[in-house]
Amino acid sequence: MVRDIAPLLDNKWYDPAVVVVDSNLNFAIPLLGGHHGANEIARKISELGAVPVLTTATEVHGKPSVEGIADRLGCEIFNKESTVAVNCALLETEIEVLNVKGPRIVVVDEDVSVLIRKQHKNVEIKDNNKGKQ
Repeated sequence: MVRDIAPLLDNKWYDPAVVVVDSNLNFAIPLLGGHHGANEIARKISELGAVPVLTTATEVHGKPSVEGIADRLGCEIFNKESTVAVNCALLETEIEVLNVKGPRIVVVDEDVSVLIRKQHKNVEIKDNNKGKQ
């Protein structure tokens, strides 16, 4: 399976989550994208009786990940390259999430993950037939 999908893979931030399930539905193993949805898919599959085999370090140790925190807060990770260092630090200690309201200028080191709130756009739906008979 790995060889089959290898040519389709490009970047861990954009590749799809892939979960492998054995034919007897004993195990659900996130193969790709553990922090990007595969762990959650494996947990959902566990409702069918499979044991989720989670191997991401933060999951194994019951710690949060930058990706999980960003998802829960409805944010995107601005500086994705920072997540390795921050996730490693999260294994050792709790890290405070700071909420900075602007306008501000923020200077951070490369081992600081910057989360940006996702922009939600309001869509107005008009009924062009309203009032017509």
